[in-house]
Amino acid sequence: MTLQVGDLAPDFTLLDADGTAVTLSAWRGQPVVLYFYPRDNTPGCTKEACGFRDLYPQFQAAGIQVLGISADDAKAHGKFRDKFQLPFPLLCDPEAQVARLYGSYGKKKFMGKEYEGVMRHTFVVDGAGRLQKIYRTVKPEPHPAQVWADLLGHHG
Repeated sequence: MTLQVGDLAPDFTLLDADGTAVTLSAWRGQPVVLYFYPRDNTPGCTKEACGFRDLYPQFQAAGIQVLGISADDAKAHGKFRDKFQLPFPLLCDPEAQVARLYGSYGKKKFMGKEYEGVMRHTFVVDGAGRLQKIYRTVKPEPHPAQVWADLLGHHG
């Protein structure tokens, strides 16, 4: 079943790089940008994370939380966060259970090889916990600015 705009966002609890449990529904009342990405420290994922980092003060000022999710472990997340001074939580989804809940896990192709992995998708969850916007085609570099511009349209 594919998630649609207007659906209740599947709730979850995952650990961040410091081993702190983060639960999506704890942010009810404020919008959350949930972005799934394939892997820490890879070129596209770094560009995307740094884009969200650079816009994070604006997201925060607007009361919007940003959460990054990949199948990496806490150690990889910690290194990635520290290397690029990422100010928002990176959540560990080692079995890709949450990615699967969101339909963001599946067959991918890279250099002619097929494999299963986390897909680069972003979900905007509104204050009521419903999916406000879904991005299934994400270009890492311009994407954070696109999300911000779309959210501004909703808030401004």
